[in-house]
Amino acid sequence: MKVTVQDLVNKVHFHVIYSTGTALKKEITTSDIMRPGLEMSGYFNYFTPERIQLFGMKEWSYMMTQVGDERYDLLKKIMTDVTPCVIVARDLEIPDEMIAAAKKQDIVLLQSREATSRLNSILTSFLDEKLAERTTVHGVLMDIFGVGVLIQGASGIGKSETGLELVKRGHRLVADDRVDIYQRDAFTLAGEPAEILRHMIEIRGVGIIDVMTLFGAGSVKDWTDIEMAVYLENYDDNKEFDRLGNGTDCIKLGGVALQQTRIPVKTGRNVSIIIEAAVMNFRARQMGFDATKDFEDRLTNLIEKNSEE
Repeated sequence: MKVTVQDLVNKVHFHVIYSTGTALKKEITTSDIMRPGLEMSGYFNYFTPERIQLFGMKEWSYMMTQVGDERYDLLKKIMTDVTPCVIVARDLEIPDEMIAAAKKQDIVLLQSREATSRLNSILTSFLDEKLAERTTVHGVLMDIFGVGVLIQGASGIGKSETGLELVKRGHRLVADDRVDIYQRDAFTLAGEPAEILRHMIEIRGVGIIDVMTLFGAGSVKDWTDIEMAVYLENYDDNKEFDRLGNGTDCIKLGGVALQQTRIPVKTGRNVSIIIEAAVMNFRARQMGFDATKDFEDRLTNLIEKNSEE
């Protein structure tokens, strides 16, 4: 996904010291942040100019006290044609040489009141998310009781209709038909809609529905972490389906394992209510309440009691 300096300025509150339309369109290609400490002393052997250059108290203090007449020339070397932008943290004073170098190299110069470590974390988190590799899967992504649920199944099984019913029951639509997923960290998977389908759902025989227009802003969500997967499949008398809930399936998406619940679909079954129950059961298990284990314990106790008699 492409991220520009303008995207960063729109997301994070900065005081823009210098910018031009061309400089704001410059792309940010990495989430790594560079703090040019040794570079201020003239050591450029391992300098990475393609990163955002962040000046904290240490870099600023050295620049202001130890670098004299060479300050402008050093800053021009730090601000190269591939440098996205330069940020000064803690509302530190920006010297005239830095402004002059930014103008000379046509690089956006920003100032932030945030502490350096916190600002570094904010920038890295934002860029990690935006620059993460996306994978597209077919399905419906819903926020149900605060849990991100990916509903999948064969074409025509009723995924979108189920999503619409869940919206009517007070839950939120994230994406229909096409879900773009990305890994937020080693253990967390997130999903969002394709821009062209945002807030929309397709129902065969009706067409495209704008969910936010019909049901309000509270019926949609722009993204969610995916914690659970549901797979809808046609009921088959010859197939054995899990009846106790002790057969846990897992799928891997984007390198992250997700618990998957397979739900058979046939006339007379209210799939939306079943999915709600599955989600509530999932949350209960996360909190340490396992109905299947309780049932098995009761069954074991009953068997032991009967054997004693």
